Amino acid sequence: MTEAGMQRTASRVFAALLASDDASLTSAELSAQLSISPAAVSGAVRYLTQVSMVSRERDPGSRRDRYRLHNQIWYASLTQRDSVLTRWEQALREGVESLGRDTPAGARVAETVAFFEFLQKELLSMLDRWKEHRETLYQGEVSERRPEDA
Repeated sequence: MTEAGMQRTASRVFAALLASDDASLTSAELSAQLSISPAAVSGAVRYLTQVSMVSRERDPGSRRDRYRLHNQIWYASLTQRDSVLTRWEQALREGVESLGRDTPAGARVAETVAFFEFLQKELLSMLDRWKEHRETLYQGEVSERRPEDA
C-alpha cells in the first residue's frame, strides 16, 4: 500500500483491519496491535475515512469508537474512482476547447480525454463482470461466511 502512495501508518491500519476477523477494531486495539500511539491511529483513520475506505461507528453501549472497513472495499473504491474520472474528463474537454482541437496541445489533451472515456467504459464493464463473478464464488455458501454486499 505504501508503494502505491498510501501513508505508511494508514497502510498499516488498513492492513490490520483487513486481517481482522470482522474487519473492525477499536483505536486501543489498533494502537496495541501496531505499537503506535493513539494520535497516529487517529491520523491514519482520518485519512482512510477521507478516502472512503474506513468508517467510524460506536460500540453498542460504549463511548468507544470502532473503525470498520467498508463492505467490498475495492469495488466501492473503484466505483468512486469512476466519478473522479468523470470530473477529469469534463475538465480535460474544456481544455481541448480552450487550446483548440487543431493545435498540438489540444490534440494531446483530446487523446487524454479519449483515454479516460475508454478507461471509464472498461472500468464499468469490469465492475459488472466482477459482480457476476463474485456471485459464482459464493453460490451455496452459508450467508454468515459470505462478506456482505455493498
